[in-house]
Amino acid sequence: MNPTQEANSERHYILLVIAIIIGLVGVYLRFADFRHASAVANVILAIGVGVGLKAVFTIVK
Repeated sequence: MNPTQEANSERHYILLVIAIIIGLVGVYLRFADFRHASAVANVILAIGVGVGLKAVFTIVK
């Protein structure tokens, strides 16, 4: 498979969508009303950012 076809692989974009969903969950949890909402939201948001960066660097590679 040539590099262009590999970069356009469907699995990369599925991973990006999953990362965006995880990030949005982290953002919306900031508005939740429970004791450690901010800490939980920060962890979930960091996981979403990590997954997103992994997907982007895999596409660029």
